[in-house]
Amino acid sequence: MSAGRNPFPSVRHDHRACVDHALHDAETLCAAQGLRLTPIRRRVLELIWQGHKPRGAYEILEQLAAEGHKPSPPTVYRALDFLVEHRLVHRVNSRNAFVGCVHPGDPHAAQIFICDRCGVAVEQSDGTLQRRILRNAQGMHFLVREQTVEITGICPRCAEHQHEA
Repeated sequence: MSAGRNPFPSVRHDHRACVDHALHDAETLCAAQGLRLTPIRRRVLELIWQGHKPRGAYEILEQLAAEGHKPSPPTVYRALDFLVEHRLVHRVNSRNAFVGCVHPGDPHAAQIFICDRCGVAVEQSDGTLQRRILRNAQGMHFLVREQTVEITGICPRCAEHQHEA
C-alpha cells in the first residue's frame, strides 16, 4: 500500500466497478487454468463483491432464494470452496464469512482489516509479515497450511463519525 492512500472505500465508491473487475479477473483466471466458472460460482462471487463486508454462506443462500434461485446449502458451499481454492475469495474465519480477493489467483497471505462498526473489510498483503510468520513457523517445525491474519478495529470513516458525535 502506498503511503497516504486509504484503501477503505469512500462514500462515493462504485461497487459495480469492483464487481465487474472481480468477474473479469475470475473469467480470465478460469480460462487460463481450464476451470469452469459455472453460473452459480459466478453469482456467488458477484454477491460477495457487491459490498465490502464479509458475507456468510447463509446470507448468500438467502439472496439467491430472494432472486428466485433454489440452490441447496451444499451447492453454495461447493461454490465457495471453489472460489477459496482458486484464490478468488478469502475466508474470514472470525466471521464465518467470505470477502473478495484483490489479488485473485496470486499465492499470497492476506491481512484482512475489519471495521467493528460498519463491518467493511479491506485486504492487504504484506510480504514482510508473511515471511516473518513463515520463519517463526519454521523455527517451531510447524507446517503452515493457511495464513490469513484478521485485524479488527475502526475504519477511518467510522472514526471520523465518532469524533463528530
